[in-house]
Amino acid sequence: MGRKEWYLEYEIHRNRPGLLGDVASLLGMLGINILTINGVDDSRRGMLLVTEDETQIRQLMTMAESMNSIKITKFREPKLSDRLAVRHGRYIQRDADDKKTFHFVRDEIGLLVDFMAELFKKEGHRLIGIRGMPRVGKTESVVAASVCANKRWVFLSSTLLKQTIRNQLADDEFSDDHIFIIDGIVSTRRSSERHMELLRTVMRMPVTKIIEHPDIFVRNTEYRMDDFDYIIELRNHQNEEITYDAVDQDITPFDDIN
Repeated sequence: MGRKEWYLEYEIHRNRPGLLGDVASLLGMLGINILTINGVDDSRRGMLLVTEDETQIRQLMTMAESMNSIKITKFREPKLSDRLAVRHGRYIQRDADDKKTFHFVRDEIGLLVDFMAELFKKEGHRLIGIRGMPRVGKTESVVAASVCANKRWVFLSSTLLKQTIRNQLADDEFSDDHIFIIDGIVSTRRSSERHMELLRTVMRMPVTKIIEHPDIFVRNTEYRMDDFDYIIELRNHQNEEITYDAVDQDITPFDDIN
């Protein structure tokens, strides 16, 4: 099998002193290296492991079944969500009905930034929508994730400082090293035809695009929600309703950048 990474997660049935030491000793005895370990949500621990051959895996599963204090709940090749769970101590909340929609609250900005940065680092291009009320941290999170992923960011439209509309790009901005940020309301309700031409050009480019207020964007363009690879929802708290009345009032006269 060769060297391979795994994600192991177990539920603690009886959190007695020395339990973590026993688990670590078992892994060490089997020659399995621990890369990272952390508590994950309530009464669970997650580990990123490295094994050298399949025998180690069979022995681990057999011996773990005899431990009454724990129950293995996940053992698989690590997904992005697993790596982030170990790093931050919690899982990203995914929508039960729409698996491409992920939920965050403002207290989880660090987790959100890390999640988007990992998406930005992946090869290929993605269309990502982000929903949220004004000043909840949508744009700031995208910019921070771009920095973490060592990518440049370009605002095609934005209300970060004051309303901005781009009508053209510089020659060095036509590159997949850039993350293009689009405000779906500003672009579709306050823009010129020149801006819309640029927008369509960028949408055809093999680059990553972030669209704030994707629902308004698809309502006023030829694009559909099915075109999005990921939808991110950011709220101030779990029960906050995302509405567009307050968002519309936040739009002001714009600066036209040629």
